[in-house]
Amino acid sequence: MRNVLVTGASGLIGKAVCEGLLSHNTAVVGTDNSPCDIEDQNFKFIRADITNKDTIERIITENKVDALVHLACTVDNDFPDVLTSDQEKDSAAVDKYLYKFAVAENLKDIIMMSTHQVYAPQKTREPIREISLEKPISIYGKIKLDSEKALKSALKKGGTQGVVMRTCPIYTKDFTDNLKSKVYDEKEGCAYVYGYGDYGYSFTCVYNIVDFVVGILGQKNAINYEGIYNVCDSKPILAKEIVDYLREAHKLGAVIEKNYGSENVKSVFGILPGKAAKSEYRFNDISIACSNISYDNTKAQRISSFRWKLSNTK
Repeated sequence: MRNVLVTGASGLIGKAVCEGLLSHNTAVVGTDNSPCDIEDQNFKFIRADITNKDTIERIITENKVDALVHLACTVDNDFPDVLTSDQEKDSAAVDKYLYKFAVAENLKDIIMMSTHQVYAPQKTREPIREISLEKPISIYGKIKLDSEKALKSALKKGGTQGVVMRTCPIYTKDFTDNLKSKVYDEKEGCAYVYGYGDYGYSFTCVYNIVDFVVGILGQKNAINYEGIYNVCDSKPILAKEIVDYLREAHKLGAVIEKNYGSENVKSVFGILPGKAAKSEYRFNDISIACSNISYDNTKAQRISSFRWKLSNTK
């Protein structure tokens, strides 16, 4: 039986990953600075802050951990929606010790959660692949790209295999904040779509993350699976689909139709303040919506099926 440490175990993503691993005959040690209510004979929870180097290192050593799933220091699981320099410092402090120690302890696997925001703004409608240019414009994108680089550096000195999950904003049946942010204007207090809402956004159902993590940790020793993966739903979700879904769940009121053409929308976006785009995780970049940017998860589909989508999420 594998013995896996999951950081950020009390968060939405962390709890789902812990439960998924436990259902696949895996012993899980979870850590977070908030309580966790999972009850399972193969689950051990230790309350601790991820920035506490000595405590986290002791957890890895004393529990004979052989794999690390690092979900702490991520939005939707740990960080707030608006990021500050304090979050940057916390993440950098964690990166400085965590990966190096895990490699020194000969862990077989390290899986870290990154973000689609590490990619440079796209100028075409070609799907974004793992080899696409990296140039984050947001604080969160920079935080996670720096974390990816720290992992890559640590992996040079051991036999540990490292996997980076570049995920799009997540959702479940009950957690719809990221979905709503694409069709709701907080200032106006109502939902909106451009035209008929035939433009889409890429998201990641939490359970596709769970399946991917389980798949990676189930790989045979002889297989080299190290690298970067786009872990996201196979198809973008259209704005009109989001509206219909939220309406059905009684989470959305009136919806107004805006008749701007895509080029007009882009020009409007160009005069929006840059501070929000850099610091607010859920800032809606309208130019991306009009371009229907998507992320190619073909590589990740070698590990799991990505069976979850808006119509069957739980």
